[in-house]
Amino acid sequence: MPSKTLALRTGLVALAVAGLAACSTTPLPTPRAGQPTAIPSNPAPQAQAAFIRPAAGPTLSRFDGKRNKGLDIAGSMGDAVLASADGRVVYVGSELRGYGNMVIVKHNETYLTAYAHAQNILVKEKDVVRQGQRIAEMGMSGADRVKLHFEIRKQGVAVDPEPYLSGRLMP
Repeated sequence: MPSKTLALRTGLVALAVAGLAACSTTPLPTPRAGQPTAIPSNPAPQAQAAFIRPAAGPTLSRFDGKRNKGLDIAGSMGDAVLASADGRVVYVGSELRGYGNMVIVKHNETYLTAYAHAQNILVKEKDVVRQGQRIAEMGMSGADRVKLHFEIRKQGVAVDPEPYLSGRLMP
C-alpha cells in the first residue's frame, strides 16, 4: 500500500476510534443468564481506586505528557493484561502507529483506557469487560521489548495514570 494511502488510513482509523469512544451513547448490553451484569455509564464512586494496575510487572517509564502518554510496564511474553476497570471494548486492532496490537476500553462518557503492544488479544469490539478480567497477553508488537503500554484518557486527553491507580484521584 503506498505510504500516502497508509497514512490516510491510519489517520481515519484514529479519528474513527476517537469519535466512537467520545460520542458513543449506546448503552451497555443486558447480559444473558450466567454473564456478568452490565456496567452503568456513570458508576457510583468507590472507596478504593476505581482503576487497577493492568499488569504485575515493574514500571519501565512513567507518564510525562509529551514522549510518554501513559505507563510502560515490564513483563514476559504472554503475561496477563487485565482490564483496569469495568467497561466496553471499543477498539481492537493494530492500525494506530506506535501502539502495535491494542485494545481500548470505554468506561463511561469521560474515561477510556488503552492497552498496547499485546501479543494476543482475548476480547473483541463491543465486549463488556469487568475489572481484573484478562483481556490480552503481553507482547512486543510495535515495541522494542516485551511490555504493556497503558494509558488513561479523560475526555480524550492522556492523563497520568498513577494517581488513578493509587486512588489519589477518583474518576
